[in-house]
Amino acid sequence: MNKHETVQKMYEIAKERYAAVGVDTDQTLEKLQNISLSIHCWQADDVTGFEKLENLGGGGIQATGNYPGKARNIDELRMDIEKVVTLVAGKHRLSLHEIYGDFKGKAVDRNEVEPEHFASWMQWAKEKGLKLDFNSTSFGHPKSGDLTLASPDKNIRDFWIDHTKRCRLIAEEMGKFQNDPCIMNLWIHDGSKDLTVNRYRYRQILEQSLDDIFTIDYKNMRDCIEAKLFGIALESYTVGSYDFYLGYGAKKQKIVTLDTGHFHLTESIADKIPSLLLFTPEIMLHVSRPIRWDSDHVTILNDDVAELAKEVVRANALSKVHIGLDYFDASINRIGAYVIGIKATQKAFLQALLEPVVKLREYEAAGQYFERLALLEEAKGLPWNAVWDYFCAKNNIAIGEAYIAEIQQYEREVTSKRK
Repeated sequence: MNKHETVQKMYEIAKERYAAVGVDTDQTLEKLQNISLSIHCWQADDVTGFEKLENLGGGGIQATGNYPGKARNIDELRMDIEKVVTLVAGKHRLSLHEIYGDFKGKAVDRNEVEPEHFASWMQWAKEKGLKLDFNSTSFGHPKSGDLTLASPDKNIRDFWIDHTKRCRLIAEEMGKFQNDPCIMNLWIHDGSKDLTVNRYRYRQILEQSLDDIFTIDYKNMRDCIEAKLFGIALESYTVGSYDFYLGYGAKKQKIVTLDTGHFHLTESIADKIPSLLLFTPEIMLHVSRPIRWDSDHVTILNDDVAELAKEVVRANALSKVHIGLDYFDASINRIGAYVIGIKATQKAFLQALLEPVVKLREYEAAGQYFERLALLEEAKGLPWNAVWDYFCAKNNIAIGEAYIAEIQQYEREVTSKRK
């Protein structure tokens, strides 16, 4: 019996086992196949981008590590993304930051960026069967400082308002070109390293800036606003806190982005899902792994990610929740980092889709809490991994750890030759 025959046999056993608790694995696989992750471009080059401007770094962003072979230009980054999508199942999206524009070697300031600077990205994505999402970029610029959209300095503030408006237009053109809405995420690092006596004032300015930015309603893009607990060198105060963006998102009906690394480590991001769904139109997830701070470690299949996926599925909200990845580990093979994170996120959603939730809810409605807890525990041991292997086989990608060798080969032949 060869490997694929073994996978098929194990799947049939798993299918029968899940059917016993009321779960149809064939339907589950159909749903998983349709989940598209928004893969972040910045893992491939450590959040460097392709600007010819003075990049000051910082602004709450720091990729750590110096593993060799990072993408040095737009062609290498695209080559790496193309390799990644051959190693994972499903059809996915690519999320671009503004600094990744195709600037043809010219210095284009961020208040001068145009849709034309992303025309080649749109064409490339179409050829590769990908859809694009977008992000404005406020960090790593001479005008960044501690405050951008919340700056009391009108010249600084207007610069970043103009930049963000241009990013929204670019997202609109991307959505129009691909005939699918482009999700445009807005995150700024604004804050204070030490104590401030102007918390209210800066948030008042940010609200006014956002109102200005969102004046035009577009049809082919959707706005997301992303909070953060703190930024590097801005530890004492963050203007765009979760409370601020939750209030603004509910009031203005904008999508609120939940980055799993942007909260207190003991805080449950999963628990926020069913609340936001009641008051905001949709949710954007940035799935990462914080270790003691927003360190953006590679996503793995841990309890936090598993619970996040379960709350999305339990709320029947797959059509309302957009799932993106947001980490940048420069200490390991970057292609491997991509694949580990993508697979881990897919596995979490597979486990969530396989949960015997109908039976669990019957127990809960009847007040049978012992039975509910018992089935939750027993479900942890159900053969989800056999369903996962079958999913990989159906998509003609490596089963189990076999993808490691493919990435090692790509490193020998491609990335190791980048000096």
